[in-house]
Amino acid sequence: MEKRKLSFWEIWNMSFGFLGIQMGFALQNANASRILQIFGADVHELSWFWIIAPLMGLIVQPIIGHYSDKTWGRFGRRKPFFLVGAVLASVGLILMPQANIFISVLPALWVGAGMLMIMDASFNIAMEPFRALVGDNLRTDQRTAGFSIQTSLIGFGAVIGSALPYILTKYFGVPNSTVPGSVPLNLTLSFIIGAAVLIGSILVTLFTTKEYSPEELAKFEDPQNDAIPDSEEKSKITDIFTDFAKMPVTMRQLSWVQFFSWFGLFGMWVFTTPAIAHHIYGLPLEDTSSQQYQDAGDWVGILFGVYNLVSAIVALFFLPYIAKKIGRKATHSLSLIIGGIGLISIYFMPNEDWVVLPMILIGVAWASILAMPYAILAGSITPKKMGVYMGIFNFFVVIPQIVNALIGGPIVKYLYNGDAIYALVTSGVSFLIAAALVSKVKDVDDFTQKS
Repeated sequence: MEKRKLSFWEIWNMSFGFLGIQMGFALQNANASRILQIFGADVHELSWFWIIAPLMGLIVQPIIGHYSDKTWGRFGRRKPFFLVGAVLASVGLILMPQANIFISVLPALWVGAGMLMIMDASFNIAMEPFRALVGDNLRTDQRTAGFSIQTSLIGFGAVIGSALPYILTKYFGVPNSTVPGSVPLNLTLSFIIGAAVLIGSILVTLFTTKEYSPEELAKFEDPQNDAIPDSEEKSKITDIFTDFAKMPVTMRQLSWVQFFSWFGLFGMWVFTTPAIAHHIYGLPLEDTSSQQYQDAGDWVGILFGVYNLVSAIVALFFLPYIAKKIGRKATHSLSLIIGGIGLISIYFMPNEDWVVLPMILIGVAWASILAMPYAILAGSITPKKMGVYMGIFNFFVVIPQIVNALIGGPIVKYLYNGDAIYALVTSGVSFLIAAALVSKVKDVDDFTQKS
């Protein structure tokens, strides 16, 4: 038995929920630091608040992966999880920029941090089953294309989310000015729109995509397999630790690539707004509420939209074909080098318009980071463990972010004297280290190497 070859539009619909998930992520990534600073956080404290995101991923994704592997019902195997995650994430999106309405109960800063935690936990509930669904439904020769289409939708969603506050102000006249302690209206409205798009895109996937049953997946792995399907075997949550100890060699090798890739990404997400505001716009380090600072924050949204748009284009039109020609490993290594150069070059840009160029280079790396490691990994995982191993693989996404969250703020404060631009340079160096480590990875499922 063999999985059915899916058409482009079937893969597109299967991955469409990622459009909304990443739109929400993009709104968070581009604006969470800004919102937290509006509510009173100092620049060196930002990474400590952002530690919530990787912690939620560390806890939630393996658990959700484990249970989604064992779940089968009238609504499917993965679908119930990403629907619940989308609903909860939408609540967090709506309430985070409006945290000051709860000021009679708790300080707005802590309410905002709490909503950030809800969003991150919920995004992780939705994200992991989506990645596992691609691994479940696609044949080996379609996996690179599948993860690339998924990456392109991530890019398109992120472009919309990143640019939305700027667009609302520039073209629809929604004000971005505010008084100290309050989030501008353009941000609040953007988060509400993001919540609506998230729910809508998830519903597209729910109503258009069929899942294979556990029995079918067992047959794809071994046509002679008459054993009890994995969904009916007795299992417990502590099996995650056993699975971790038995992870494939390819996953272990990829873990180091992931560590330095995501260490760099976390630094970029946390510190780009203060870096651009102070290094490019020339604002004082203590300025977090002036009109110029709000303009810088809106421009960071555009910059993040640029790298996400580039990633969508690269993933959809170039990545699968380059990988087929030179292999997944070489493609990923080259992309990380390009992204590392982009991050480092921000330091040398003369004004905010020139920063678009580094963001184009970063977009190439982002496309590969979201596609190549998962395409390489999927070929080394048994289908009945796809969910839990995709969740465990997330350890190597979140642990580097936790490390950066713990040390990034103190480094900026004490080593870089509060100047966040050097955190972006550090992120670039981290990308280059990740590129070098790709050579150690064994791609056991690279069809280009078999042709």
